Amino acid sequence: MTTIARTVPTAGGPSRAARWRKRNLTFDKVSFAVVFLGVPLALYVALVLSPFVQAVIYSMTSWTGFDTSFTFVGLSNYVKAFNDDTFVTAVRNSVTLVLVLPIVVITIAMALATLVTIGGSSSGPVRGVRGGEFYRIVLFFPYIIPAIAVGIMWGQIYDPSNGLLNGILTSIGLKGFASYPWLGDTRTAMVATMFVMIWASVGFYVVIFVAAIKALPAEIFEAARLDGAGRLRIMLRVTVPMLRATIRTSIIYTGIFALDAFVFMAALNAGGGPDDSTLVISQELFKTAFTKGQFGLACAMGVILAVITLLFAAAVFLVDRVTGGEDLTEE
Repeated sequence: MTTIARTVPTAGGPSRAARWRKRNLTFDKVSFAVVFLGVPLALYVALVLSPFVQAVIYSMTSWTGFDTSFTFVGLSNYVKAFNDDTFVTAVRNSVTLVLVLPIVVITIAMALATLVTIGGSSSGPVRGVRGGEFYRIVLFFPYIIPAIAVGIMWGQIYDPSNGLLNGILTSIGLKGFASYPWLGDTRTAMVATMFVMIWASVGFYVVIFVAAIKALPAEIFEAARLDGAGRLRIMLRVTVPMLRATIRTSIIYTGIFALDAFVFMAALNAGGGPDDSTLVISQELFKTAFTKGQFGLACAMGVILAVITLLFAAAVFLVDRVTGGEDLTEE
């Protein structure tokens, strides 16, 4: 009969488990944890969590931003914000951006990335269109231009009197666009602004998707092509499912980019556009804080913007999970 020896701590000495823990708790491991876990965590708390907590606290006060005295007002700033028609319009415009922009940007980026990587000849090895490297550079170029420069440039292009866009349209016979105010008409102001944001950001996601597609085994695309699948079917049935995690992350980043549209909006329509048609939350927040001197109310608007951002990210994860994203990842 086999007996199992039990470790019995000797009187006045540590047990084997205690000695094992002591031996494994070395200086290298402690220093590694402090440098690569403790320091980043401390910076995150100090630079991200702490300002957000302060914003939540100030959003419940009457702080003007320029003195040390303020009164606690509870949730009245939030009630005041949602009773303000201008802020409600800004929320509606921001929600429109976050619903439309990610879908358009990711769809265009995925189509272009597929064309550049596997959209070439249907015979021979799987490859992209000829000159794919050049197209990648051209598509990525708008992303490296500062957002304010992009906004000023497109503001000049949209200029009703001397703008390049109206000049091109009138030169091909469309005389109705001789002095058309693209940013001054409620029907086109938001669409024109969205186009600028799409133009400026789509190249970044093309590069991301190109890198992700090139990391996939070429045999998968060759097998799909041998089975008779065309380029569109390969993109929808092979590429998109295999890049699901990358697409999900890109949608969240694009949504944050859409909600943080202050620079583009300020450069193209600093006043919020005709009838506030392009006004977004960040613009109204800035005006409330630095023009009206109501920092407590502005903080409440900032908290609302943060909540919308978190809800959008949560919705993306929920949709991905409901549609089978987790199961696909596990497979």
